[in-house]
Amino acid sequence: MRDEPRSGCAINAAVEALGDRWSLIVLRDVIFGGRRHFRDLLVNSEEGIASNILSSRLKALVAGGLLTHEEAERGRRGTYSLTEAGIQTVPIMVALGSWGFRHRPTTPELSVRARLLEEAGPSLWNDLMDELREVHLGIPRPDPDRPSASRLLQEAYERVMAESA
Repeated sequence: MRDEPRSGCAINAAVEALGDRWSLIVLRDVIFGGRRHFRDLLVNSEEGIASNILSSRLKALVAGGLLTHEEAERGRRGTYSLTEAGIQTVPIMVALGSWGFRHRPTTPELSVRARLLEEAGPSLWNDLMDELREVHLGIPRPDPDRPSASRLLQEAYERVMAESA
């Protein structure tokens, strides 16, 4: 990832930070899959990311200010956390998911979250971002009594899985 964008265009700057498909997939897995350790990201990759590619993308996402990495003591796993900039990619992920299920072949179980996020709109996105802030940044959710966005997304996924079984 370059330190300075090729131009002053906001779209160019975003594409340079997020445009690599593996970087977006890694962010997706951290945001929606709760995966925060190298091994978990590697082993549970739907797309089969290679370890060297994953390592490279994690380093680039940390350098780009989208993730932080907390080194662990010997024998323990290092943990990746989203930054505020990483958390604010949620609406981008929603837009990509919406476009993807409309214009590309997808499966019901892997597109259900994108559909729910699109249908529910920004209130669900904001709830999810508040949850991510709590988990990754230690900022308590403003309304802890509100239903968990991640739970709603997981329940939708489980319903589709049960229907397809």
